[in-house]
Amino acid sequence: MLSLLTLFVRQGWQVTFASPALKGDHKVDLRELGIEEQSINLNCSSFDDFVTKLDPNIVLFDRFMLEEQFGWRVAKHCPKALRILDTEDLHSLRHARRQALKQSRPLSTADFNSELAKREVAAIFRCDLSLIISDFELALLKNHYAVPEHILVHCPFMLDLQHFTASDISYCDRQHFVSIGNFRHEPNWDAVLFLKQHIWPLIRKQLPKAELHIYGAYPPPKATQLHNPKQGFLVKGWAEDAKQVMQQARVCLAPLRFGAGIKGKLAEAMWCGTPNVTTHIGTEGMLMGLDWSGLTTDLTRFEDQTGSAIDFASQAVELYQNEELWQQKQQNGYLLIESNFDKTLIQEKLLARITEIEINLDTHREHNFIGQMLQHHQLKSTQYMAQWIEAKNNR
Repeated sequence: MLSLLTLFVRQGWQVTFASPALKGDHKVDLRELGIEEQSINLNCSSFDDFVTKLDPNIVLFDRFMLEEQFGWRVAKHCPKALRILDTEDLHSLRHARRQALKQSRPLSTADFNSELAKREVAAIFRCDLSLIISDFELALLKNHYAVPEHILVHCPFMLDLQHFTASDISYCDRQHFVSIGNFRHEPNWDAVLFLKQHIWPLIRKQLPKAELHIYGAYPPPKATQLHNPKQGFLVKGWAEDAKQVMQQARVCLAPLRFGAGIKGKLAEAMWCGTPNVTTHIGTEGMLMGLDWSGLTTDLTRFEDQTGSAIDFASQAVELYQNEELWQQKQQNGYLLIESNFDKTLIQEKLLARITEIEINLDTHREHNFIGQMLQHHQLKSTQYMAQWIEAKNNR
C-alpha cells in the first residue's frame, strides 16, 4: 500500500487516505508524504457526504472487505470514478488452505468455491481493475473463476533497485537462524508453533549452539511464553530494524503450511542476502521461472507430518553448514529481486493500465457484464444491510 501511495504522489496526484481503522503503534505518518488522512465510519452515511465533496477520479479499496463496505457508496455518488481493488492477496485462498490443513486433507473444489471466495471474487468483478500480487493467483482467477483478464493486473512487490546492493556480511560473519512475521497473521503464528513443536528440536539436536531468533509485531502472551534460552528458542518481538536482524542471521526459516499472496519476509531475506528454508507456499508467486533463494519442502504431507519436519530440519542444517550452497542460494535471491520486483518496470505497467482504462472507462465496463450485474443485484443487499445497521445505531 505504501508503494502505491508514494507512486500516486509522485505523479502529482492529490491523495487522500481514508480509513475506518484505529491508528496502530507502528503507523506511518502519511502527512510527511503530502497525503491527507481522513477517518471514516463504517455503515454511516457521513461517508456519502465526504466522498461526494471529495469527488475523486480514482478510488482504491484496500482488500475486498472495504470494497463491500464502501464500493456501493462510491458507485452511487461518484459513478465516473475509476474503482481499483488492491487484493493484497486472495483471502479466500488462504482460508481454503487453512481449512484443508485443519482437517488434514487436500484442497477440494468446494474449498475454492467457499462463501468467502464468492464474496472476494464478486468484489473483483465489481471493480474496474484489481491488483493481483501473485502470478499463481492471477492464473487461479482467470482459469477457475473465469475473471476477465482486462480487469486484472499482475502487481507484485515494487522494490527500489536503485538502493539495492549486495550484503557485505559474509557467511562466516553470520550466525544463528531467524524467523520474522506479524504474530496477528495466522500463517505466521502457525509457523512459529510448528517450529517450536516439531522443527527446532531436530535442528538444535544437530546444531546444539545454534539459536533461533523470532521477530514480529504484536506478540501475544502465548507467543512470549515460548521463549526458552536453554533451548535456543528466543522470542524477540518487534524488530526496530528488520533488515539489520535479517542480515545478521545466516539462514531464515519460514515453515508456512498455508497462506496466499507473496511473502514479504522472504523478499526481505533475499534483499539482505540471507538464504532461506521454506515451503512451496512460501515460494509461490515469487519464482516466475527462476531458481529459488534457498531450499523448500512440503509440510502438508498429512500422512507423514513427522517426516515433513525431519526433511525441513535437515535442509535447514544443510544450508547452515554448507558455505558453497549458501553462497549459491544467496546469488539466486539477488537475481530474483532484480528480475521480478523492479519497481520502475512494475509501476510503468500499472500506470499505463490505469491511464488506458480511465480514457475508455465506459467501454471497459461494457465488457464486464458480470460486474454490472453484481453492481445491480448484490450491492443492493449490501447497501440495505448498511442502511439498516445505521438506522439501528441511531435509535
